[in-house]
Amino acid sequence: MGTTSKFKAKVALEAVKGVKTIAQLATEHQVHPNQVSTWKRQLLENAAELFAGGQSSKSKTAEEVAAPLYEEIGRLKMDIKWLEKKL
Repeated sequence: MGTTSKFKAKVALEAVKGVKTIAQLATEHQVHPNQVSTWKRQLLENAAELFAGGQSSKSKTAEEVAAPLYEEIGRLKMDIKWLEKKL
């Protein structure tokens, strides 16, 4: 099984449950124990964001990145129209 986000979440949830040790989970899923610990830590650190109201910080970052790009698109469209009129 690959290391897709679903796979990582599954392993991390099993680690959080604590039914099996990190070593047992690592052996069962054929990954390094440090990787299981990392996924568990990431899950615990980011779990609160799932229940946060409003937009996540990643969404805001995407909007902040997109705004100047849309402005540039607008300027380029105006340049194209101006050049078309000049031809």
